[in-house]
Amino acid sequence: VQLVESGGGSVEAGGSLRLSCTASGFTYSTYCMGWFRQVPGKDREAVGTIDSDGTIKYSDSVKGRFTISQDKVKKTLHLQMNNLNSEDTATYYCGAEEIVADCTGGPDAMDYWGKGTLVNISS
Repeated sequence: VQLVESGGGSVEAGGSLRLSCTASGFTYSTYCMGWFRQVPGKDREAVGTIDSDGTIKYSDSVKGRFTISQDKVKKTLHLQMNNLNSEDTATYYCGAEEIVADCTGGPDAMDYWGKGTLVNISS
């Protein structure tokens, strides 16, 4: 199983970045996918998740600025991030949760993780 994130980098406040996560080694359609982020010394937090029927949930801190999308054929998850600010600086991780009954979506529910990609926002 592999989740490989890409697209991180450094941008100025107000700018945009697009992250991608390419999945392999598992049946993508039977998993909920999500983006999470973590800064040193803090717990990993959910940015947003997408379940098998395409329902997307966002954290309040990114709602209206970030957009999750996916290409099921290419098994790729995207995170479009607009109007970035310094509080968005973090390592961003892609996670996959096998669907049992429903998608829980929390960090503790993820079965697989990517290695992360660093996003740095300068003010």
